[in-house]
Amino acid sequence: MILVTGATGNVGREVVDQLLAAGHDVRALTRDPGTARLPGGVEVAAGDLTLPETLPAALDGATAVFLFPVPGSAPAFLKAAKDAGVRRVVLLSSMAVDDDAEVQSNPIAAFHAVIEDAVAGSGLEWTFLRPGAFAANSYQWAEQAKAGDVVRVPFPGAVTAPIDEADIAAVGVRALTEDGHNGAKYALTGPEQLTQTDQVRIMGEVLGRPLRVEELPAEVARERMIKHTPAEIVDTFLDMFAKLVGGEALVTGTVQQVTGRPARTYAEWAQTHANAFR
Repeated sequence: MILVTGATGNVGREVVDQLLAAGHDVRALTRDPGTARLPGGVEVAAGDLTLPETLPAALDGATAVFLFPVPGSAPAFLKAAKDAGVRRVVLLSSMAVDDDAEVQSNPIAAFHAVIEDAVAGSGLEWTFLRPGAFAANSYQWAEQAKAGDVVRVPFPGAVTAPIDEADIAAVGVRALTEDGHNGAKYALTGPEQLTQTDQVRIMGEVLGRPLRVEELPAEVARERMIKHTPAEIVDTFLDMFAKLVGGEALVTGTVQQVTGRPARTYAEWAQTHANAFR
């Protein structure tokens, strides 16, 4: 049995689907089974990584876990996992983590690094997935694309190598189900460098109509984002994107090295998810 936490998220849902397709027994941890809409064949467990008392039942009989990073949850989870006889943990982390830094440079890197350290010191087999920018970040401007032909984003010239969440999941599934990944820290990116302007243009091509970008002032973007995201995370995100304007993004071949096939392009992601922008 493989337990998937964060099972209704962009990556976790893909992990569930791909494990099922490969014929594995899957249990999904979710806070609200009634609204999770998980596929048939999945054993659904009600629970929450922030509520340690819900973990023993969810972990019972599990040999491997896909772990979604929830700040402060690692110690209780790892104790429960070891008590349940779990063998390996695959952690969804972040490329922001710097292995050489005594102190991480921003809050996003810091909270992921704390969880990584706990997992690495647990005595369990472990693999870290460290994706960069997600192609799914484009959902942030989906409503604008639906409403018209102008998409306003902060720092449209920021360069990333956006990765399809299905590719992150594919690497995770290999690490969950195969030997040979213990101790790996997989830096995961898409196959190409793109600005946000490029992404909007590509989505327009997929939709069959032109989309154009206008720059949203950072202070306006911040005011909107802090309504639903902690201010320190918003500030970190905006600072990171400001530094990416006119630069170059790391592009790795990790997806192909692990899965045997190339990482999907942003255009392929757009084709798959175009209905969310129509």
